[in-house]
Amino acid sequence: MKYIGAHVSASGGVENAPLNAHNIGATAFALFTKNQRQWFSPALTEQSIAMFKARCAEYGYTAAQILPHDSYLINLGSPEEESLEKSRKSFIEELHRCELLGLDRLNFHPGSHLKKISEEDCLKTIAESINIALDKTHGVIAVLENTAGQGTNVGYRFEHLRTIIDLVDDKSRVGVCIDTQHAFAAGYDLLSEVGFDEVWRHFDEVIGFEYLRGMHLNDSKKELASRVDRHETLRNGLLGASPFMRIMQDSRFDNIPLILETPDESLWAEEIEWLKMNREK
Repeated sequence: MKYIGAHVSASGGVENAPLNAHNIGATAFALFTKNQRQWFSPALTEQSIAMFKARCAEYGYTAAQILPHDSYLINLGSPEEESLEKSRKSFIEELHRCELLGLDRLNFHPGSHLKKISEEDCLKTIAESINIALDKTHGVIAVLENTAGQGTNVGYRFEHLRTIIDLVDDKSRVGVCIDTQHAFAAGYDLLSEVGFDEVWRHFDEVIGFEYLRGMHLNDSKKELASRVDRHETLRNGLLGASPFMRIMQDSRFDNIPLILETPDESLWAEEIEWLKMNREK
């Protein structure tokens, strides 16, 4: 089963996210459970929690179809003590919010070294941050997202993600989300059939499909190995249609949220329908 959706708005309350997803024909969705540009937010109300769960049940969304994303401010690999402490506290809060909503995973960008520590030390700090957070929470999987390698971000190589996983104590509570645009920009050639097969063979060898907990389906404005994070609507970027058609027809990508973060949300319903059509071919 392919779960296909988009990162929808939760404006006005998290309970609006499943409604917004349903209105575009999505069978999966992503959301921010709080303002993504703030460190901390008011606690979720009992009413919002109850309405979120009720609407998910009404529209048929289980935890396996939902991929919440944490705040953009969080840097679990920060070399700066104050920022690291604040990031860890905020990340734990986000995991707690997922617990309250009955969600079983939280997607996040690994972190950045800010040119103040080595990539290796940054990866170790991220793993330590995850271990601290998992020890203080229950049930929710920490889902590492690959990056484009822009700026000082780590996580642009599958080996980076594997290193973090190896250093996480509870392997049952760590996973990965692969963003197609980020992978392409980082140098993973998803364009040709041969390239596509090689990327996923390498992914399975380095990380393993058992850790794949979601995907972001985005076309790319920027060329292969550009190390620039710029999403494009499906079929209008440098990736084109073929990689997404292959994903839709590959059972290795079943039963996880496949989430659009493409820039024109007015096209999401059309993009979701196109993906569903290719699933059936």
